[in-house]
Amino acid sequence: MKRTHASALIAFALGGLVVGYLADLATVSSGSKAIVPPISLPVTLVGVAVIVVALAWPIRRAVKGKATKHLDPFRAMRTAVLAKACSLSGALLFGFGLGITLFLLTRSVVPSAETVWLALATAVGAGLLMAGGLIAEAFCTLPPDDPEAEKEEHAHA
Repeated sequence: MKRTHASALIAFALGGLVVGYLADLATVSSGSKAIVPPISLPVTLVGVAVIVVALAWPIRRAVKGKATKHLDPFRAMRTAVLAKACSLSGALLFGFGLGITLFLLTRSVVPSAETVWLALATAVGAGLLMAGGLIAEAFCTLPPDDPEAEKEEHAHA
């Protein structure tokens, strides 16, 4: 599995921004209230980020050689896939939160500050989820093979 590239994160964030802005525009244009994320959303996003990093920590210890017990490779792979999913979904929700914020701030009648702060808090929580996913993904990466160690093994054989 390849590591998440910045271009994928930027594409997901831009896609989320467009979807967030247009979804809020369509909602308001139909006569409904603007989309306002609940406070539980950014709190949950931060909580998931913490959990993903906590799940990846034992894998980092095993990769560094500090683990006291054997590491299940399937667990490591599942954690790496979860980390990648968190980084991509975090980027998407980051853009979505920014899109909602942008829509709210560009209205002729600016909504209450609480509404804008909730949209910004969603973007911040999603950014932390994205960062947590990237950190956990780095924890699950094996170090590059040492070519010098391989040459010594072949010389002694």
